[in-house]
This record gives sequence, C-alpha cells and structure tokens, in this order.
Amino acid sequence: MQGIGPIATWRTIFVVACLLLAGNAFAQAIRVGSKADNEGAVLGQVIVQVLRHAGMPVDDRTQLGPTAIVRRALLAGELDIYPEYTGNAAFFFHREDDPSFRDASRAHALATALDRQANAVVWMQQAPADNHWGIAVPHALAEREHLRTLNDFARWVNGGARVKLAGSAEFVDSAAALPAFEKAYGFTMRGDQLLVLAGGDTSVTIKAAAEGTSGVNASMVYLTDGALAITGLVVLEDPRKVELVYQPAPVARAELLQKYPAIPALLDPVFERLDVDTLRRLNARTQVDGTDASVVAHDFLEGIHALD
Repeated sequence: MQGIGPIATWRTIFVVACLLLAGNAFAQAIRVGSKADNEGAVLGQVIVQVLRHAGMPVDDRTQLGPTAIVRRALLAGELDIYPEYTGNAAFFFHREDDPSFRDASRAHALATALDRQANAVVWMQQAPADNHWGIAVPHALAEREHLRTLNDFARWVNGGARVKLAGSAEFVDSAAALPAFEKAYGFTMRGDQLLVLAGGDTSVTIKAAAEGTSGVNASMVYLTDGALAITGLVVLEDPRKVELVYQPAPVARAELLQKYPAIPALLDPVFERLDVDTLRRLNARTQVDGTDASVVAHDFLEGIHALD
C-alpha cells in the first residue's frame, strides 16, 4: 500500500484546516430566530440586518415556528436571540393573573427579572406597540354609535343593536379572549351574533367587518394587524386592561451579550421606533402587499437611518 506523499499530505492538511475554520466561523455566528407569522418575520429580519450591518456574523433562522418551538430553541442553546412578546412571559412563568403583566413597564421589568434569574435570558428594550387581542368596528359605525371603548361596545350590544362579530374559534372560546371581555364589560354575544372561523387569520375577519360580509360589523383583531392600516377599522379601547400587554422585544441568551455587549445599544433605539402605527404599516406590506419581510425590514431601517 502506498503512503501519502508530502504534497498530498499538505493538501489534506490545508483542506481540513479550511473546513475547521469554516465550521468554527459558522458555530460563532449569531443564530437569530423568529416566529413564523408575518410580524415575527419582519421583527426577526430587523434584528438580522442590524447585527449584520454592525459587522457581526449572523445565521438567519427566522420564521422558525410557533412560540413553543422558538422559545424551546432559545432555552436549549439552539438560538441566541429572537423577538418575543412581554405578555408571553406570563405564560412561561405561570403568572397569567399577575396584574403586572397588564401594565407595559411592569410587564417588561418582571419578564426581565424572571427570565434572567431562571434562564440567563435577557430582555432588551421593548417596542411601544402592543399586539394583544381586541375588537374593532368600521369607522362610520363607531362615529354613528359613539363607540370608542369596550364599555361603549357593551352598551351597544346590551341595547339590542344589530351586532355580528367575526372571530376565530380560539378567540370566541378562549377564556383569555372574548369570554374575558364579556365578563369584564358585562355583555354576552349570542350564537347568531358570531361568525366563527376555524383559522386565526385576522385579515379575513377584518375584511369581513370592513365589507359587511354576511352582516359582520365587528371583528377580532390584533392591535398591530396590517389590515387595520388600510381598512379604517377602529380598535376599541380596553380601559379595564383585560388583555395582557404584548410588546415585542429582542430576547437573548446572556452568554451572547457577554460576547457582543454592543447588541443592546444597536437594537434598543430601533425597537423604540416600532409604535403601533409603524408596525401596522410594516405588517400591511407583508400581509396585504405580499412584500418579503427582509425588504420591509430593510426599508424601515433605511428610513430611520439605522443602516447609515
């Protein structure tokens, strides 16, 4: 059997060294994840592009899956950072009834404290936008019936008005959604006042309310839904704070921030610019126009000079 000659030996060593270096570089890349929905994709791309622009190596794992999968990946060390919502921390730590999670600043502070202590996970600056469930009605109807809050909606329903609300089965049945609103504000929606959809696509329920499909004049919504930006539906205020606060924020393993301590200074001012109107416009470009999330994120970052 012939031995390996010196040229072959050095060639082999060179190839192995290159593979090791490539593998090491990939292993050191910041693994950025996100949930699979439209807003998650945009927020994930915002993080990806800010970090890449700063010269950091990034492994784009956005649109990974639902909350449970993305959260599990972070805690297992398979992701380094992703955008999460403050209200979900209430469920992570079984604190759904804690009133702190119905107040924006207290929700973020409590999520930060709980996750850092239990999991060495850091919550960075939250966006001012709140993406919890709500009920919306057409603008003309809101003006005519003086509907501004869910107190007004309860008065309208209880007064025998012709009301038909479109919502998902989850919204109608979940104790944290429509039943919670009914209990807090003292109204009850009969079966014939509901159009229940199997899926949770709010663009469908919003369109139904905007166009009066099948008599629908009220819709389940998420407060940052893109379709709200173009349909003119009015989201009714929730003065009793029935819903948990769902403000998006980058969450990261503390180990990542020890290695890249500049990350919060890069992302905090960007997330501070994501108010409700801004997120609705960004979401409308993906949900309604079909624009790729990476393009939407890039245009937003250029618009606020974050990529200068």
